[in-house]
Amino acid sequence: MNDSAQPDETSRLLRREERAGYRAVLIFPLLILAGGTCGFFFTESFGAIASFVPAMLGFVMFTMGLTLRPIDFGLVARRPLPVLLGIAAQFIIMPTAAVLVTWALKLPPELAAGVILVGCAPGGTASNVVAYLAKGDVALSVTMTSVSTLLAPIAMPLLSLWLAGHYLPVDAGSMAWDIAKIVLIPVLAGLILRHFIPTLVSRLLPSLPWLSVSVIALIVAIVVAGSAEFVISAGALVIAAVFLHNLVGMSLGYVVAAMTRQPYNVRRTMAVEVGMQNSGLAAGLAAQYMNPVAALPAALFSIWHNMSGALFAMACRRVDRAHGRAKKAP
Repeated sequence: MNDSAQPDETSRLLRREERAGYRAVLIFPLLILAGGTCGFFFTESFGAIASFVPAMLGFVMFTMGLTLRPIDFGLVARRPLPVLLGIAAQFIIMPTAAVLVTWALKLPPELAAGVILVGCAPGGTASNVVAYLAKGDVALSVTMTSVSTLLAPIAMPLLSLWLAGHYLPVDAGSMAWDIAKIVLIPVLAGLILRHFIPTLVSRLLPSLPWLSVSVIALIVAIVVAGSAEFVISAGALVIAAVFLHNLVGMSLGYVVAAMTRQPYNVRRTMAVEVGMQNSGLAAGLAAQYMNPVAALPAALFSIWHNMSGALFAMACRRVDRAHGRAKKAP
C-alpha cells in the first residue's frame, strides 16, 4: 500500500510544481499589464519619473547578472552548434520578421521603428523560465540569453541603424555606449558579485524575478504614460504587429532547429529564445533615442510574449503527456 501511495504522492507534488510554474509565468504579464494601465490613467505621475528609466534598466540587468555563473557560458565550448545557431537566429529572424511585419501592416514611421527595435533586442530573461516550463534545454536557454545580452551593445545599435534608420534618426554610437552602461556593465557586475558572495546571492535568487518584473512594469507604465494619447488610436494596429512578430519569431525559431535536426528540447528552447525579446530594454531605448510612441510596441510586447510563452509551455507539456514521455529527435 505504501509503495503504491508513493507514486501518487510524487505525481501530486509534480502537478503542484507545474501549476506554480504556470502561475509565475502568467502573473508576470498581469503585473506588466497593471503597470501599463496605471501609466495610461496617471500620465503626469509616471511621466515625471521618465528620467529614471536608464537606471531602472541597469537594475534589471544587474539582477540578471546575479543569476548567472561562469559555468553558464561553458556550453559555448561544449556544444557550440546550438548556441551559435540560436544566436544567429536571434539576430537574423527577429529583425527580419520586424521589417516584414511593419511592411505588411503599413505601420507609421514611429511604430515601425519601435517594432524593429524590439526585433533587434537580445533575448528576454523570462525565456529561461518558459524554457523550463516547456521542458526545453534550460542550460542552452540561459547561455543564449546571456550571450545575446553581451552582444547587444554591438548588434542592437548596428541593426537598428540599418533597419530603422530610415524611419527615425538613430544615433548608433550613443546607443552602443548607453547599452554598454545599462546592460553590459550591470550584468558583469552581477556575475562578479555572485562569484565573490555566492551564499548571500543564493538567498536573494527567489526574489530576483519578482523584483525584475516589478521594475519592468514600472518602465512600461512610464512608456505608456508618454504615449497615452496614441494607445487608443493605434492600439489595435500595434497589438496586431506585436502578435505577428512574436508568432513568426517563435515559429521560425522552432523550424530552424528542426531543419538542423536538433533534439526536441533544443527546438523548444530555440522557439522560446528567438520569440521572446528583452522588450524592457527596447522600451527604454526607444523612449530615450526615438520617441514615446516608438516605445509603445515594446511595452505591449512585454505583456504578450509572456502570455504566448506560457501558452507554448502548456502545449509542449500536453504533447509530452499525450506521448507518455518527452520526445527526442530522431
